[in-house]
Amino acid sequence: MSGVYRRFIFTVIKDTGTMSIIIKKIPLIEFDLSLSEIRIMHYGRALKVEKSMQVNGQLQPVVARSCNGAYQLIDGFKRFYAAEILMMDSLECRVLDISLAQAKILVLSYNRTAQTMEIWEEALILQDLQKTHDMDQKQLAKLTGRSRSWVSRRLSLIGKIDPEVAADIQMGALSGSHARVLMKLPRGNQQEVARTIIDCGLSTRQSDLVVQAWLNAEDATRREYILEHPELVIRNQAYDEHPYDARLSSYGNELSSFTGDMIEAVHFILAHLSDDRMGQLSQSEKVIIIPYLHKASQYCKKLIESISHLQLPKPSHEHEE
Repeated sequence: MSGVYRRFIFTVIKDTGTMSIIIKKIPLIEFDLSLSEIRIMHYGRALKVEKSMQVNGQLQPVVARSCNGAYQLIDGFKRFYAAEILMMDSLECRVLDISLAQAKILVLSYNRTAQTMEIWEEALILQDLQKTHDMDQKQLAKLTGRSRSWVSRRLSLIGKIDPEVAADIQMGALSGSHARVLMKLPRGNQQEVARTIIDCGLSTRQSDLVVQAWLNAEDATRREYILEHPELVIRNQAYDEHPYDARLSSYGNELSSFTGDMIEAVHFILAHLSDDRMGQLSQSEKVIIIPYLHKASQYCKKLIESISHLQLPKPSHEHEE
């Protein structure tokens, strides 16, 4: 157990007396997964855990608490789902004797130290603690070791998001960063914009460009066009970032513009390669797509070779009178 994790556990239970920590083998059928409702399902990450467990087995115990004759899972949902797929009978588990409220706080802190929790998951837990356990923002700030403004921002995020969009976030189709972009829109319009973001696989930055264009649109027809052609909005933004430069010749402006297009295209590719869905591509899809990626890589190498001799001219120093 890490030092940070140990210190947090003792902080959570300091008002409840002693606590026993037991590590034991728990059959999968005895786990209670009810706390999964305040977590986001990341299919790409779950697939990585499954592959790791298939090769190495279970490297770290899951964490649960004793609850009504079962074991309510606190940390290790991806390991649990992987164990089910791999047809394992049981998992090694660290069993804690803590309350439900303490378990939820532990979910928040444990994943924060591992940097695997999104802002939306933090907001879900805080909202649940506020509603189910009647905690105000001051209490939540104290329990989480965060400021009241940190708590307030997350609770505000959930309050400003349409329930249908919230469901997409919970299923992992959208990220917490997407939520922060979408909250700029009226709740009644968030769902249609979110659908465009999901269908086109837009990154947070690209989504922000589309949302800003939607907000600036003069009428419903223009807004509909933006959602039907988000790639044009993003491309136009790239041109806006590289306007005609009077200091350059016609050739210089063309080269600058094409370079801007290339940077934007590479940004698109890198964003898609880092998407969790990359790990879900089928073998037949990889056969089609990977050769194109290798070809793009070859062109990048040629570009590096072509510009390797280019150097900025040294500044001229005229003699001062």
